[in-house]
Amino acid sequence: MTYKLRSMVRARLIAALVLTALAAGCAPSLGPPAPGFVPPPAPGEPAFRASEFAWSQAVGSNAIVGRLAYARGGAPYSCQGASVILTPETPWSRRRMQVLYLSAERAALPADEVRARTADAPPGDSTPFIKRTTCDGADHFIFSHLPPGAWYVITIAKPAHGAAGGSMALMRRVTTKGAKATNVAL
Repeated sequence: MTYKLRSMVRARLIAALVLTALAAGCAPSLGPPAPGFVPPPAPGEPAFRASEFAWSQAVGSNAIVGRLAYARGGAPYSCQGASVILTPETPWSRRRMQVLYLSAERAALPADEVRARTADAPPGDSTPFIKRTTCDGADHFIFSHLPPGAWYVITIAKPAHGAAGGSMALMRRVTTKGAKATNVAL
């Protein structure tokens, strides 16, 4: 009787192992995500929705006229020749600014620190909705033909005249309205 009991236990164990192996063969393999795959947002994070950016594509009669006025430790900084980016405010971009710049209103942080937080920011690609210009030799920039709304102005500034110091990422929230130019200093 003990022999039959052991045989039955052994047979059940083998059957369980075979079923486990078969089930494992049906499981999907993990590998790199498909091209263009955007992971879902973390719970509580706003999802990227292109439809929320649509308002920013309208042609308007507002402008943002800006200048760099940033100095650190008495040393002036410059954005001469650097890109200035204008990102429309949406729930997704607002959260992204909070993660990257630790604020959704205004920030001046070392550029390396901002870049280091990129992996923690909500996923999505707002590139088609971003407007770009270049900071001129006098540290001025302009965005024109904007619709009314809230925007994030972002640039990288470096110490002027070869002064010591690292690159700074500057961000400021700006609202356009009333068919007029809004002045902003970073």
